[in-house]
Amino acid sequence: MGRILEGVSIAIRAIWGSKLRSFMSVLGNIVAVTSIIAVVSLIQGLNAKVTEAIVSDVGADSFVVDRVGITRSEEDHERARSNPRITLQDADAIRRYSPLVRSVMAESGSNGQVSYKEKLLESVTIRGVSAEYVNFSSYNAERGRLISPIEVTRNRNVVLLGWGTADRLFGERNPLEQSIKIQGIHYRVIGVNEKKGAIFGQSQDEFAVIPLGSFQKIFGSRRSIQLNVKPVSPLFVDQAMNDATVALRIERRLKPKQRDNFGMFTSESILAIYRQATAGIFAVLIGVVALSLVVGGIVIMNIMLMVVTERTFEIGLRKALGAKRRDIMLQVLAESVTLSVAGGIVGTSLGFLLAWAISKLSPLPAAVQLWSVSLGIGITAVVGLIFGVYPAMRAARLDPIEALRKE
Repeated sequence: MGRILEGVSIAIRAIWGSKLRSFMSVLGNIVAVTSIIAVVSLIQGLNAKVTEAIVSDVGADSFVVDRVGITRSEEDHERARSNPRITLQDADAIRRYSPLVRSVMAESGSNGQVSYKEKLLESVTIRGVSAEYVNFSSYNAERGRLISPIEVTRNRNVVLLGWGTADRLFGERNPLEQSIKIQGIHYRVIGVNEKKGAIFGQSQDEFAVIPLGSFQKIFGSRRSIQLNVKPVSPLFVDQAMNDATVALRIERRLKPKQRDNFGMFTSESILAIYRQATAGIFAVLIGVVALSLVVGGIVIMNIMLMVVTERTFEIGLRKALGAKRRDIMLQVLAESVTLSVAGGIVGTSLGFLLAWAISKLSPLPAAVQLWSVSLGIGITAVVGLIFGVYPAMRAARLDPIEALRKE
């Protein structure tokens, strides 16, 4: 351990004594680690934001039934578009035939005009919900309250506004108990949903929630609805999905060999597709980082070979005084690893700084992960070790008599 610490001490003095050469030596490592830290921080932040949005919309302990579902090809999507629409009768069938289902919420959506006095918002997402929506975590009132099941059942003209819609309509004014118009029909504001933020620059707070019956009066009852289904326990999601599938096939009188003419998915299904898409970014990142690290490692190896040449007399003197080959190798390897890790530390700092700057100047969020710090520094340590082996072996093989003649 003492010999390693001595090598590290010598390396630090050498780096400090020749700052420009040291910087140019580890430039490849700095670029590689900066890239990986910045991208990992941004992707982790984006993953957290997307996961939060999807789980909030779908629910971690529920699943969705709709007309199309998740399709993986254009052919499947075109075939799914011919599926019959999802109706309230389908929701009733799931309740009747699925003992593992606790609640079924019907929901439909469309873009419409929302206005308050002289202010007009042209394209706001209008969502109609059934009374069961209170059993799901999709909405949470920051001010006021949610629409009660009785108000939904009686199709009262009440509305829960998204945070962004309320802010654009009312600004600093209190929106509660104010009257707004949705497609020209008066609605009383009873609550404002908590702020959800934005994903890819797209706001998640531009919406208005009204009773499903009121929604269908405005936009028509012939459009397909979406069913959010909550099992009696998160442990029974898969079994409940199987029960719901059987219930819908019975309701739609499908024969055993006929395919399902409806879609069904969970939040995990959507997240799996998202992760598959982002995996390509990681693959490209690995290639870029690997190339930069190889270039950086070769530069470090050449610098260490030059250092060995400069210290030939010193190495010969140490060997003449009894230093063993492994002592010389440990010293050179310690210097190589220290030089490489120094680049990793600088790259890690720059990577976090770059990720922070991007998150401030763009909609992309960033999240600092401790494992990414360990990864960045660990990779550079391995690079320094691998590319320091040859210079270390060359130094260890020097003949002490020949080395002393170099002075």
